[in-house]
Amino acid sequence: MHVSQNWIDIAYLISACLFVLGIKGLTKPKTAVRGNLLAAAGMGVAAVVTLLNEHIVTYEVIIAGVVVGGLIGAIMAKKVQMTSMPQMIALLNGFGGGASFAVASAEFFRGSANDTVSIIATGAAVLIGAVTLTGSLVAFAKLQELIDGKPMGFPGMKLVNAILFIGSLVGIGYLVVNPGNEMVFWSLVAAAMVLGLFLVLPIGGADMPVVIALLNSYSGVAASAAGFVMGNSALIITGSLVGASGLILTSIMCKAMNRSLTNVLFGVMAEAGDAVDEDEVYAGKVKSTSADEVAMMLETARRVVIVPGFGLAMAQAQHAVRELADTMEAAGIEVEYAIHPVAGRMPGHMNVLLAEAEVPYDQLKDMDQINPTFEQTDVAIVLGANDVTNPMAREDKGSPIYGMPILNVDKAKTVVVVKRSLSAGFAGLPNPLFAKDNTLMLFGDGKGAVLDITTALKEG
Repeated sequence: MHVSQNWIDIAYLISACLFVLGIKGLTKPKTAVRGNLLAAAGMGVAAVVTLLNEHIVTYEVIIAGVVVGGLIGAIMAKKVQMTSMPQMIALLNGFGGGASFAVASAEFFRGSANDTVSIIATGAAVLIGAVTLTGSLVAFAKLQELIDGKPMGFPGMKLVNAILFIGSLVGIGYLVVNPGNEMVFWSLVAAAMVLGLFLVLPIGGADMPVVIALLNSYSGVAASAAGFVMGNSALIITGSLVGASGLILTSIMCKAMNRSLTNVLFGVMAEAGDAVDEDEVYAGKVKSTSADEVAMMLETARRVVIVPGFGLAMAQAQHAVRELADTMEAAGIEVEYAIHPVAGRMPGHMNVLLAEAEVPYDQLKDMDQINPTFEQTDVAIVLGANDVTNPMAREDKGSPIYGMPILNVDKAKTVVVVKRSLSAGFAGLPNPLFAKDNTLMLFGDGKGAVLDITTALKEG
């Protein structure tokens, strides 16, 4: 079926408008579902119009790809646990970058990239796409604990990264002068893939939310570059939207982690400090409690703040937390949730979990809103939010997390920390909060502990 280029351009324009409206809808909880549907409709329009392109020779391979890819995607979506969502997002970012890299490579070997703009676009898509692919695979492996989540590197790694990056740019420039040179092209691919590995390996697991946001931006920029290679306006617009939104989110994450964007872009994050002796922090200072004692404290509380972290995700405790909050509210207790921008393993991780449990969105307070209120809080219940509540970020200048904005839960009248043990968070640091005079430790599984508190509160 032949469709004129004018109609294709109009359809792509409609698709782009739907993407923009979709993103606007995602900015508010009440319009998020509609926004998601609008964006999906935009992608549907773009896909259908692209498949009507007269240059498509055969549909068999496309149909096979849709079937196989759709089947794999459906199985992954069905099987993946909410606790594994961060690594799935990292993997999908990598696939996005890999797809752009593959498309640009195919266009190069077809000989379609034969002018300066298309060659530069091809080089950019290959460079950014390959970096996104291998970098995302490293992020996935760290989050999945297939490799050590701690920073990994070697002396002179930053210099090697600089050489690889500059060498890649030189390679792209050489291709502009000498198009079609396959040896230079494969050298560019190899350098970009190694660069992706070396950019993410030195980044610790505690910084993964920033990395995921950045790689998401990379995947969008790679897609936009691939759009220039193919002359596809919808891909250019979509990639630009993803790249820009990912970069904005990265900037927000950087602020929350007290990192500069320049350091993030070059993989200079979370330099390790001197090891801290846990015994020195905890010895003789940690006080344990029970669910019954916590329930007794809650009976006399007027205001309670719940601080969710990765421990909540691991224990799948979001529904149990909602039940506890409902029980407290029925007793006239004011309940709010303190959300740190990088709590969990991906941007918005806690928001997603609590939304799944249908927690009222107006009860979710960001760090700037909730921090001034902790001094008026009777009880703060911390569920595994280790690094984002660590006072070392505020008090210890020798700490690798010093200067990172945290939730000031230690200023609450009483702090109850629900954890399986005193084990460190992803930053690998002990948390002096656990040894504070106003802190009580409730050891155990997050979900079980919260359910026990709820039962005791109802019986009381």
